[in-house]
Amino acid sequence: MSDSTNLPYTFNKDASAGELRERFGGLGAGEETGQRFSVAGRVMLIRRQGKLCFATLADQSGRIQLFAALDATSEFEEFSKLSLGHWIGATGEVIATRKGELSVKVSTWQLLAPTRRPFPDKWHGLSDPDTRYRQRELDLWVSEETRQTFQIRTRLVSAMRRYLDDHGFMEVETPMLHQVAGGAYAKPFVTHHNALDRDLTLRIAPELYLKRLVVGGFERVYEIGRNFRNEGISPRHQPEFTMLEAYQAYADYRDMMALTETLVAASVEAAIGTTKFTYMGRDLDLTPPWRRVSMVDLIEEYANVRVDLNTPVEKLRALVAEHGGAAEGDAGAGPGKWIVELYEQVAESNIWDPTFVMDYPKEVSPLSRDHRELPGMVERFESVMAGRELGNAFSELTDPDEQRARFEEQAARKAAGDEEAMGIDEEYIRALEYGLPGTGGMSVGIDRLVMLITDSPNIRDVIAFPTLKAAPPPD
Repeated sequence: MSDSTNLPYTFNKDASAGELRERFGGLGAGEETGQRFSVAGRVMLIRRQGKLCFATLADQSGRIQLFAALDATSEFEEFSKLSLGHWIGATGEVIATRKGELSVKVSTWQLLAPTRRPFPDKWHGLSDPDTRYRQRELDLWVSEETRQTFQIRTRLVSAMRRYLDDHGFMEVETPMLHQVAGGAYAKPFVTHHNALDRDLTLRIAPELYLKRLVVGGFERVYEIGRNFRNEGISPRHQPEFTMLEAYQAYADYRDMMALTETLVAASVEAAIGTTKFTYMGRDLDLTPPWRRVSMVDLIEEYANVRVDLNTPVEKLRALVAEHGGAAEGDAGAGPGKWIVELYEQVAESNIWDPTFVMDYPKEVSPLSRDHRELPGMVERFESVMAGRELGNAFSELTDPDEQRARFEEQAARKAAGDEEAMGIDEEYIRALEYGLPGTGGMSVGIDRLVMLITDSPNIRDVIAFPTLKAAPPPD
């Protein structure tokens, strides 16, 4: 049974540790059920006491004790010599030991897969963070917190899908390989397609394709998927990350505020049972409605200075420098760019409670529709909480001529050396020429939201296999 040279292809597991605990958790000390089950998982602890041996078996649902006896368990001696980390299957009666521990009294067992490397035990775990990220397969076994984080992540994403499906949105898939990098202001990864003999980029955002589907008559669409940006790595940034984007015809950015706050609150409550939790020692409450405030009002609130698009660039740059920002470079930037720089310097990191930061300068918003009341501004907001951006949203620009003009401005910036500027997407402009009704679009960063609800300080804690610096060869 335990011959590692003849391992079984399958094992007939008919119960999990969690199921047995839920069903028989109330057994009294020494009580027997007379019911036999087969369980399987990893051996995480083992100790022998004379003619008895006790092992902790872990599976996806939790842990349960295996109780083996010399006179009742096949190949008892080999069972008692199992190594930590071995996968085994075991069959036996569910009982409670004399000390009241729910157990499977093993009659037969099989070695399913041996571990050829020393396996970390529950007492020492994996203390090195880099090892945890590189060997997530081990981290999941020794850290219950890590397992819970990824279970919460799965519940959150499932809840977001259910919410959007229930509200008439259709989930779609758009290309990962783009001919023109667009939909966001970011440096793309570039790859080469041999058969077409042309360079393509990994998508930085699905936005333009999603809006083309609205042009095609799908009035509510969304996509949850990976985006790729060739930028730095930090506790809040990874080059490969997961984003939700949703678009709704006949809607504007105020409708997107309502969608964002209700979607996030409902999904978080489904994932963790509440919209109120603690992040980094401070209370956070996602219950709607969230605060709505303009960017320039926030600058005045935190820096005690009133600015607008008529404020001279020199004064804006001086204010940025005064508050510790970099005020050099980008000589062609207008007041809009520096207003955003000032906001990011003085306000964003101070915003704790969920807030919609509204009304951005047109200069930094090439895909947003002009504001109906504020010349030079657009109907755009970012959702911000705990000092970081969670998502971005617009009343979408629908005029193809205006969109071409903004793309051309972006292309000029790219030609001047701005690697993050967009190119001219002729296919998207052509789609707009067929007509896009008033449309609202929004995004939510899945990784950052999971960070908040799992109290994780680093984005690498919520991505199963984050991008890391090169590792030495495995020993």
